[in-house]
Amino acid sequence: MTEAIFLEVQNECEDLKGKRRVSVSKVLNILGVSRSGYNSWMHRLPTNQQKRMQSVKGEIQRIYDKSYQNYGAPKITKEIQKYGEKISERTVGKYMRELGIKAQYIKPYTITTKNSDFSSKLENILNEQFNPLAPNTVWCTDITYIWTNAGFVYLTSIMDLYSRKIIAWTLTETLQVSCVIDTINKAKDNREMINPIIIHSDRGSQYVSSEYKKVTTNMTTSYSKKAFPWDNACIESFHAIIKREWINRFKIKNYICAYALIFEYIEAFYNTVRIHSHCNYMSPVEFEIAYEKATNLSILNAS
Repeated sequence: MTEAIFLEVQNECEDLKGKRRVSVSKVLNILGVSRSGYNSWMHRLPTNQQKRMQSVKGEIQRIYDKSYQNYGAPKITKEIQKYGEKISERTVGKYMRELGIKAQYIKPYTITTKNSDFSSKLENILNEQFNPLAPNTVWCTDITYIWTNAGFVYLTSIMDLYSRKIIAWTLTETLQVSCVIDTINKAKDNREMINPIIIHSDRGSQYVSSEYKKVTTNMTTSYSKKAFPWDNACIESFHAIIKREWINRFKIKNYICAYALIFEYIEAFYNTVRIHSHCNYMSPVEFEIAYEKATNLSILNAS
C-alpha cells in the first residue's frame, strides 16, 4: 500500500455533501488492512536500496538542471559514473521517466547560405579529417541565421576541431564580410598561433572575399566542395545544437536578447560544462587542460 492509494480511497469516500472525509479506520476496512499493519507502514524506515534510489534520483535531477535540461540518459549516466557510482543507462532512463524529465530538444528551422560561384581553385585541404592530434591546428567556421521578433541576426562561430571548443564568435545584424573578419581576429587574440593552422569554411561570399584572404594570410584556407555540406559538419552540428538545445526554447525579442542567450550558452555551458563524447565525456575546456597536462608530463619525462 502506498500513501497515494490511501489518500485516493479516502478522497473517493467523501460523503455526498463533500463536508467531511471518511475516517482512517473506515478506509482501512475498505482496503482490508489492519490498524497495526497501517501503523507499521507509516513508521517504517526506508531501506538502504530506497535511500540509494532517492540519492541517485537527486543526482540525476541536479545534473539535468546543470545541463540546462539538455542531457538525456546517456550523458547523465556518464556524469554519475564519474563519481564512482555503478549504474546503467537503462536505470537512469527509468528514473528520468519517474521524475518526469527528458532532454529538451527542439528541432531548429534552418536556412542555409548559398555557395558562391567561385573557381575550382578553392581546395578542400581538410577532406573530412575531423580529429587533429593537437589544439590550434585545425579551425572551422560558419555563419547561421537566428530569428528574432526584430528580424534575423547572424551568428559567426569558429571551432577548434581538436576539442570542439568555440574559440570565437560574433553576433551581427547584417551579413557583411566584417562579421567573419572580426571573428577571426577574436580567435587570433584568444589562441596561441604557434602551429600552422588550417581554417575550413564553406564557399559563402564572405569566405572568398579579398578581406578574408588578407586576414588568413598566415593560415591555410580550406573549403568545402560545392553542394557538399558534410565537409563542414562539425561547426554546422554546433549551430544545430545551440538552436535545438537552447535558442529554440525562447521567443527572442531583439539582438540584445539573442546576444545574452548565446553568451550564456557558449561561455557558461557549451565550452565549460557540456560534456562531449568526442572529448571522452569531458567539456572542451577540460579536454584541452588534459592535453596540456599530458604534454607537459611527456616533456618532463623526456628531460
